[in-house]
Amino acid sequence: MHWLLFPILNLLVCFNNCISAFTLETRSQTHDESYYEYVPDRLQWNRAGEVCKQRSGTLATVSNKIEDQELTNFLKSLYITQPVWIARKVKTHLTSPSETQILEFNGRSETKHARLLHKFPSMDSVTVCTRLRFDLNCFGISTIFSYSIQSFINEFQLRANLIQGEPIQLALLVHGVHGRYQTAFDHDDSWHSVCVTWSQNGRWALFKHGLVVARGDGLNSSDSIGQDGHFIIGQEQDTYGGSFKKDESFSGSITDLHIWDRVLNSSEIYTMENECSPVSSGLVFKWSEASMEIEPSLTSLRGDSPCQGNITILATSLLDPLLDSLQNQTLSFKLFRSPQSDEDCGIFDPVTGNLAHANCDSFRGAVCQFKKEVLDVITVPKTQFFSILSKNPLTKLVIEELSVNTSQERNLTVLQQLSQAVLQMLEADGPNLLTSSDVLFLTQMIEIDLTALARSYSAGDDTAEVMVSIATNYVKAASVMLEPHMAMQWMGLTENGVSVEPFTIVKSIDNLTEALADMLAVEERGFTLSTRNIDVFVKWQKLSENSPSHVFKPSTIGSRSSSSGQDELLIPGTELQRIYTLGFEEVMLIHTHYSRLSEIVSEVDQPPLSHQEKGKRVLPGHLTSAVISASVRDTFKAQTIPVAVQYTLSSSHVVEYSQRVTPVCAFWNFSFMHNYTNSWSSDGCRVTFVGSGVTSCFCNHTTNFAVLMNYLESKWSPEEELILTKLTFIGSGASLCALVVTLMLFTVLDIPKSDRTSIHKNLFMSLICAQVILLCSGSAIHNKVACTLVAALLHLFFMAAFSWMLVEGLLLWSKVVAVNLNEDRHMKYYYLIGWGLPVLIVTITLASASGKYSADGHCWLSVQNGIIWGFAGPVIFIIMVNLMVLTRVVVITISTAKRRSIMLAMGTSPVEQAYEQMRAAVKAVLVLLPILGLTWLCGVLVPFSIVMAYIFVLLNSLQGLFIFLIYGVYNTEVRSTVNRIKERRKALNFSNCASSRPSSSVTSSRPVSYPLGSSPSQDEESTPTDNNSTNQGSGKEEEKTRGQLSMPSAPEGPENPLSQTSEGTHLHNKKPSLSEVEALPPSCSLHVPMELEFAASCFPRSPPPRKSYGLVYVD
Repeated sequence: MHWLLFPILNLLVCFNNCISAFTLETRSQTHDESYYEYVPDRLQWNRAGEVCKQRSGTLATVSNKIEDQELTNFLKSLYITQPVWIARKVKTHLTSPSETQILEFNGRSETKHARLLHKFPSMDSVTVCTRLRFDLNCFGISTIFSYSIQSFINEFQLRANLIQGEPIQLALLVHGVHGRYQTAFDHDDSWHSVCVTWSQNGRWALFKHGLVVARGDGLNSSDSIGQDGHFIIGQEQDTYGGSFKKDESFSGSITDLHIWDRVLNSSEIYTMENECSPVSSGLVFKWSEASMEIEPSLTSLRGDSPCQGNITILATSLLDPLLDSLQNQTLSFKLFRSPQSDEDCGIFDPVTGNLAHANCDSFRGAVCQFKKEVLDVITVPKTQFFSILSKNPLTKLVIEELSVNTSQERNLTVLQQLSQAVLQMLEADGPNLLTSSDVLFLTQMIEIDLTALARSYSAGDDTAEVMVSIATNYVKAASVMLEPHMAMQWMGLTENGVSVEPFTIVKSIDNLTEALADMLAVEERGFTLSTRNIDVFVKWQKLSENSPSHVFKPSTIGSRSSSSGQDELLIPGTELQRIYTLGFEEVMLIHTHYSRLSEIVSEVDQPPLSHQEKGKRVLPGHLTSAVISASVRDTFKAQTIPVAVQYTLSSSHVVEYSQRVTPVCAFWNFSFMHNYTNSWSSDGCRVTFVGSGVTSCFCNHTTNFAVLMNYLESKWSPEEELILTKLTFIGSGASLCALVVTLMLFTVLDIPKSDRTSIHKNLFMSLICAQVILLCSGSAIHNKVACTLVAALLHLFFMAAFSWMLVEGLLLWSKVVAVNLNEDRHMKYYYLIGWGLPVLIVTITLASASGKYSADGHCWLSVQNGIIWGFAGPVIFIIMVNLMVLTRVVVITISTAKRRSIMLAMGTSPVEQAYEQMRAAVKAVLVLLPILGLTWLCGVLVPFSIVMAYIFVLLNSLQGLFIFLIYGVYNTEVRSTVNRIKERRKALNFSNCASSRPSSSVTSSRPVSYPLGSSPSQDEESTPTDNNSTNQGSGKEEEKTRGQLSMPSAPEGPENPLSQTSEGTHLHNKKPSLSEVEALPPSCSLHVPMELEFAASCFPRSPPPRKSYGLVYVD
């Protein structure tokens, strides 16, 4: 139906010509200048228009090629590359429909294909665009194209997955790595435009009809696309250039396939979709019949291009300029046009300089257009500052001349006198009187009057000297105005509501230095000035093919010593050589350096934070460095040449309460609308190095650069952090004491030596050293060398602790899973892992740290430059290994408990058996957790909850205490060794006591023990008369009975019980039979025990007696 518009267009064109004839003279008498401002916020078209109206402006209009060029230059000066909203839709470059070659794949086949007759180079990036129409009766996997090289078959493919009743899904395959299928478009009989992009960093994107469908990372980020391969359309290659499969072939139509050796951005793809013409930059293959080898059974025909955007664009391009022209006429005329069905609105692409359409509900930036109404005449403000100047006899005439003459009638001499008077006033007592209106007047004088006058004056010695004088006076005055204590007085809004801030002065100095450079370039001279707060450097430079890099160091042009001694800006020699090849032989290099802007901006930008906000809010980037600028000026055309730069700035003003700081390379963008965004931007800039208080950056353009700091505040309050710190120190102290006691138990006690105890001891020693250094690390924070040493020792011993935890896991696997009982030959490898591996890791980390091993503010590994991975990487590996070991051990424990419950308790219920298995599993986990280091797994959940932080601190700081309880207090070997020591001491005490008693004590009334079956009289008869022998026997007997309750013989009889109590144990004994007594050795005596562990010393266990008669003590 678009053809119906053409009769209307013809009528409107005639009507427009008639109106122009009547109004041409009137339009030439009007003078309307406008300027643009960029809105970076992503807004819908209607919302963007409202934003412009709120500031008394409108969305930018583009009705002719001049406005097109102005808007393009404006956006390029801001380095904006994405399409933006505008008020009108115009196409300045039109294309007409044309025929194209279409390949018809009628049904699946193992032969139909087309081969591109092009020798492809190795490509680090690639973009492939084509138009497709799928067969409605085809389902399953379908290969759109495949590219193979000799070393790798599946080098680059685009595949489709067709499922009945669902949209078509597309996936990219690069170097054998298959990406995920992404929903693209409906499976219908319509043509669809598809573009895929891929770069060597693994980043890919999928487009349909010029719009992004999906994008991602990690798709073969190591290799580039190989060269000299076979590019096949419609088939997958199972061998190099052949072996096609019918089941994976394409069925449908393909046309307009183009290949680029670079990644096309979204705006280029969108514009290409609208213009139906491929982008020429980077195009390595263009669709044509001559560039393909078509298999004979494949149908190839000529037909109209399926691109349908041309007719709509043609009608719009003719209609919109006409409406713009009609809108500017004196006649009131309105043309009503029905909206498009998809409600498209106008966008402008700054990369191509073209205009297109986009859905009005999509989100993007915008450009507002404003009329210049008050900048033609600048009047002297009626403030106290200029009132004092007007009363001074030396400056009275200057102020009167400024008040009478307009900006067109002023001259450089007046501006020179004004700058001199203002400087003298500021250096005297004027700073306390300066207001925002005064600063605005001075900056406007420089931006408008001086720039215009400098261009109108012919170059000469007098003119150049006047310009140098004005620049010197103004920069010195600006340095005084930018004193932090003074800036607080004049910053703010004027009476007319105009915002005046430090960068208002910065912008005026930029304009001043550009005008000065244009004038000094004729004489091939430069300009250098250093003040307290501002450094200016202007240099004439002749370029060549071998131009070296240019370095600007503010410290070399100023005599003052400051913290900005490390600040510098470098323009690489490759950039200067590049612009030389573009035809620029002589340029002016302009640099400025503002050393104390951070003190002013930080006081204004940082709002006061409440206690609750500090725990929740993420602060924006804050200026923490000086501001340094660079500009390469083409003085013949009076324009700035964009080049890439590298700069390094030191950061001194860092917020103390912030614990995590991320530097951001940024520049100040003067064209951002301040009411809707911060004027700092990081487009085209990236961080290249972060050192101790120093940040290096790379930017692909020139402007005023700085380093911002993003302060990521902790989610915990100071009270919570204090509690966590105290818990850490308390737990570490308790663990240290427990580990020392445990190590003493394993060292002092006579515990049987084994590989297991040796590994335990080494683990205890590494943990003890780590805990001691951790508790003492706070005293080394203020000494850089000591702090680095402490960080290295902490790294070493904590790494050693985890290495021995790994050895614990390996030993556990060997004993429980592999059931290897001979580990003597493996101990040397265990020592190598436990101590050799940590030394190796720490050495490599130190060598690769490049002087930035420890973090700022605490003695631990640095996080910003990735040094922390020298600890985190091995720890994660060890935890994963030990987790696997623990899982396997728990499985074996449960199966063992299950078999034991079946064998020993046949009558138990399934619930009781399950309980026994659960008890065994829980016991195994609790016992193994401390020595395997698995409590560190809680650290993953710490950022999500303060509760997990408490759990993590408690579990890890009390690791030593848990080890002491499990492997010290409740260790069977330790307990049995302690019991043996206790028995030995008891036996030794009895011996000492018996040997010290007199011989007459044998005949005392205290009960004594006799051999079984003997009476007192019998014992006396059998005792020798030798007194010495008697005394020795008595001493021995007393020694034997110490600590035991003697049990004398009783008359024979069935009713005579033998009862005695010892240490809470009540034993009922009766006299043994004569046969039992005769069976005993002659040296045994019957006693009641203090410890039950000696009960089996005399009575044999097989066959066991039915009832015990006491403890038999062996001489």
